Amino acid sequence: MDGSKIEEAVERLLLEPKSVEVDGQRVENQSIGDLIEADRYLASKKALKRRAFPVRVAKMASGGGAL
Repeated sequence: MDGSKIEEAVERLLLEPKSVEVDGQRVENQSIGDLIEADRYLASKKALKRRAFPVRVAKMASGGGAL
C-alpha cells in the first residue's frame, strides 16, 4: 500500500461513524490507530526488502612512495 491509499482510508474513516447497527446487524470500522500501525508495519517490511547502498570498509595501506 502506498501512502496516498493510507491517507485516503484515514480521511474516509474520519468521515464515517465508528459503528453502525441496522436491523440487528452491526458493522464496525477499523480504528485509526490500527490503520497507522498497519501502515508502519508495511513500510518497515518494504524498507527491509529494498537493497541498501552497499558500503565496504577496507584498510588502506600506503605504498612506499618517495616524496
